Amino acid sequence: MPRIQAASVAEHHARQRRALLDAARALLAETEQAPSMAAIGRRAGLARSSVYQYFASAEDLLAAVVADVFPTWAGQVLERVAAAPTPGTRIWAYVVANVDLFASSEQAVARALSRVVEPRVLQGPMEEFHAQLQGPLRQALTEFGEPEPETMAELIDSLIVRASQDVGATARTQARKTADITLARLRRLLGPYLGLGPQD
Repeated sequence: MPRIQAASVAEHHARQRRALLDAARALLAETEQAPSMAAIGRRAGLARSSVYQYFASAEDLLAAVVADVFPTWAGQVLERVAAAPTPGTRIWAYVVANVDLFASSEQAVARALSRVVEPRVLQGPMEEFHAQLQGPLRQALTEFGEPEPETMAELIDSLIVRASQDVGATARTQARKTADITLARLRRLLGPYLGLGPQD
């Protein structure tokens, strides 16, 4: 039995499971393909047989990755929204955080999951992700004085997705530069509406 380097067996198991999820996520980002259980085990420093102690199959492990990544992505966006001081800057923080996600390695993870995981596994987490983000965005739009916050929130999301398509199609080495160009375009569109100054 491997030596337990944790305060308890439960904590040890939690760490091992975390290591497997992180390994799978890293391999998805690097290859955009479904990694094998053996490859995930090697990345996490565990034998292939040990991986099966935590997940019955590769499908189960990828479903666990789906359940893990969407709340993480939502948390990254919402943390930046919450830190902005005014309704207008919260709306803009939402835009920036989403474009930054498109420019990060997490976009490769998202592309890979959309290819290797069944749609039924993705549907629930994706809907929850959207709902988590829409609430604070609509609240910020309401506080900003927008008379149609729900419609405007959907329009902003559509703009982000459309404007960020170039980011997702760009080589990783150029993704940050493309994201900055995308944000400049969105600022030209939304800046007057939000009343953004040069330092906002």
